[in-house]
Amino acid sequence: MTAAAAMHARGAQRPAAPLPDDLTEVELTWIEKRIENWIRFGHEVGEQILDRRRRVLRFAPDSVFGFVRWAANDHGTIASHLDVLRAALPTEPQQTVPFVRPGGDILLKVEGWPKVERVLQMIDAIEAVGIDAADVSPDHWRHVHNRMTAGQPPRPYTIGHHRAFLLRRRVGA
Repeated sequence: MTAAAAMHARGAQRPAAPLPDDLTEVELTWIEKRIENWIRFGHEVGEQILDRRRRVLRFAPDSVFGFVRWAANDHGTIASHLDVLRAALPTEPQQTVPFVRPGGDILLKVEGWPKVERVLQMIDAIEAVGIDAADVSPDHWRHVHNRMTAGQPPRPYTIGHHRAFLLRRRVGA
């Protein structure tokens, strides 16, 4: 039995599900070797299939996800983007990102396949030590964005960094 189910069985209220208007929607398209938009990490709370090539994923407020956009033509890759976003409440400031409605808090934004590939490798390294990339400190994603923008190597995200982040979050700092 899950903790939420146990609380409900004891008469405690379940946490309220996010309202549909509070969700961030991401439209994904997959046209092999032409347009490939996908979620690299994150925990969606809903999905709607539009057709065999398109679907919409929904994310709860404050959840973090990695969104990759890639496009090509007959001559090769024409666009590569990776954004790490935090789903925001409608009352919070948000930046617009293609295919993301209404937008989100951009924690990291890279363009060009070499940078996208480097961030994908960082995500792989984080997951290799047993950390879910969606649970990484938002400050780390901002750090990676800033260092890559400055042409500097970012610090790796370690178990120690993650423990410190979880402790800070638990005490509300």
